[in-house]
Amino acid sequence: MAELSISALLIRFTLGGLAVVVSTLVARKLGEKAGGIFAAFPAVYLAALLTASLDFSGTELISYSILLSKGAIVGMAVNILIAIIAGYLLPRKGWKRGLSQAVACWFIISIVVVVFTSY
Repeated sequence: MAELSISALLIRFTLGGLAVVVSTLVARKLGEKAGGIFAAFPAVYLAALLTASLDFSGTELISYSILLSKGAIVGMAVNILIAIIAGYLLPRKGWKRGLSQAVACWFIISIVVVVFTSY
């Protein structure tokens, strides 16, 4: 597959950052549940799909989109699991320790998923 262009990377970076800012603003205005819903918005995935046509075309674009979508499904499942783990750890361990442990869990689970889904 072709390498990613700088313009595609900049668009992805901008949309991902914008999603973080919007979820923070929504959380401050409407509460943490609404902010959490916006935080779960798949901005990076959608930005990657939107910019794929800058880097790929034809059957390569279709293959890349399918591969990206399959990875996003796995990633979203991991995110749900980590949200559950963080919801358990943060109230019990405090935000610093709970967040550190949740990130550590994410890292370990992500490595396990990559190792067991690679062929």
